[in-house]
Amino acid sequence: MGRDAEFSEFFAARFTSLRRTAYLIVRDWHTAEDVAQSGMARLYAAWPRVRPETLDAYAAKVVVNEALTWLRRHRRQLATAEVPDLSTTGEVDSPIDIGQALALLPAQQRAVVALRFLDDLSVAEVARILDMAEGSVKSQTSRALATLRSRLPELVLTEETP
Repeated sequence: MGRDAEFSEFFAARFTSLRRTAYLIVRDWHTAEDVAQSGMARLYAAWPRVRPETLDAYAAKVVVNEALTWLRRHRRQLATAEVPDLSTTGEVDSPIDIGQALALLPAQQRAVVALRFLDDLSVAEVARILDMAEGSVKSQTSRALATLRSRLPELVLTEETP
């Protein structure tokens, strides 16, 4: 099978998942589509050098890095669909949905949550993809889950240990 055919097969099989991961980080479907496509273009350029056994991890790493880079470059340009309600009491009348809760997390924590729980990767795999220590992955996961639990008390998330 030729390079183009192999890449096309991989693209068809993994693009939707990679776009979903990008969405959890950038919080916009159009941007996630662009980020995932840009990541896949980078993957195509590196295709001959990527080992088959590390292909999925490499693709995830490229897309996550593209998403985080996009956020750094467009930090001040992020628009919201709604103006947030400002409560005078500071109390929340009803819990927010999971999408709103994820929007409360910093980009790095969203990336960790997406890779750990959406893509079901181990701490070691996430650490390798994000180029961070396993302890950092664990602490970022813990902080993210604490934030999510505080905003969605009825949501039951369990952090598994490797």
